[in-house]
Amino acid sequence: MWTWFEQYRMDPTTWLYVASLMTIGIYFRFSRLFSIRNLDLIGIIFFAPGLLLITHGLEGAGYSWLFAVSALYLIRLLVDPAFARRPLMEPNLSSEGMTFMACALMFFLVANILTDRLVESQSRPETPVTESPIWRVPAHRGPGYLPFYRAITFTPQVPASRTASEGNLENLENAETSTLIVGAAIKIVAIAAQCFIVFGLILFGLRHFDNVKTGLAAASLYLLLPYTSQLTARLDHIVPGALIVWALVMYRRPMISGMLLGAATIVFYPFFLLPLWIGFYQRRGLIRFLGGYLISVGTLIILLFFLSPTWHDFGNDLAAMFGKHLLRTEGADGFWEYHWPYFRIPIFAGFAVLCVSLGLWPSEKNLANLLSGTAAVLLAAQFCLIHQGGLYMAWYAPALILTVFRPTLEDRTAVRAVPRYWFGALPKLPGQL
Repeated sequence: MWTWFEQYRMDPTTWLYVASLMTIGIYFRFSRLFSIRNLDLIGIIFFAPGLLLITHGLEGAGYSWLFAVSALYLIRLLVDPAFARRPLMEPNLSSEGMTFMACALMFFLVANILTDRLVESQSRPETPVTESPIWRVPAHRGPGYLPFYRAITFTPQVPASRTASEGNLENLENAETSTLIVGAAIKIVAIAAQCFIVFGLILFGLRHFDNVKTGLAAASLYLLLPYTSQLTARLDHIVPGALIVWALVMYRRPMISGMLLGAATIVFYPFFLLPLWIGFYQRRGLIRFLGGYLISVGTLIILLFFLSPTWHDFGNDLAAMFGKHLLRTEGADGFWEYHWPYFRIPIFAGFAVLCVSLGLWPSEKNLANLLSGTAAVLLAAQFCLIHQGGLYMAWYAPALILTVFRPTLEDRTAVRAVPRYWFGALPKLPGQL
């Protein structure tokens, strides 16, 4: 029985066709062929060919495709607040059908994580890379929280000599045991993080769209993405993605959102969300949000102090946590491997202007601005990544999907949604039962 389970595989090309057809059949509004919803879904589907090109070794073309589609979708996210009339558009399936579909897709996702061999073991330079390029782990990590990257890098330590001596056999057994434990831990965390993303999307629909069917539709669309089916166990993708999803879910509790967003800075780039979120909470809840944010960042610094063997290592890791090597050009992997990496400097300058602009305008932000702005910042960050920029879709895909499905959220502002006091009861919003 377990052998049959282990032999489960879904070819990426086949899944692209199946997922695209299912997306069209379940979510398209055939009565309004040229609606914004339909164009959004086509845009989401168009990310997949870029992933497929990279999977088959055409990395230059694949990353260029991803950058082109990302640029178009970035424009879409930036103009999203201009769409004032956004009626809630439900999927074509019933609530029962969406529940069954979400559960079935989650089962296949977990099976994919359990049966796939962890590809981080291929990141060692002495090991020939035979896997698809889409699963290659970058040789250089950072900027970000380097202890996190060290913990999730799956590099089995196998003795160089495999002679039949007793000592070598014992070392080999210990190395294999350590490999199994680390591999099992990575898979457990990957499953937990994916479950948190899916449950967060469902809960967001229930609590903030007042429609659980829309939450199920958003979760199912996330599970249908070819990206989700391929990069299932990359913890540097999904752990920050899960933290950002739950920061959005808990936006009415600024301190909790701040703590979650601060924890997401383990990959550094969520730091650039600060202007947007500060702009959202500036009229109510700002001190609570910044307090929670600083608690998480301070906790990471304290852990870094205890994990560092020397002051020199602590200083280097602390600098990496706050952006050291941000403009590094060596070790480029992905789009910038095929293009002059110094072009990242003007792009990064534009990215910084974008982040500040989203924080300043509009002066009073609502939940729609927070959703589209969060997705826009993390999508724009892909252009600045020196390592596999464009592949880190779990950072922004949940917020992007929620933006696609959102109704009009003009009344969901911090003044109306956030309690006046630290531990006050949540105020009742218009339309809530």
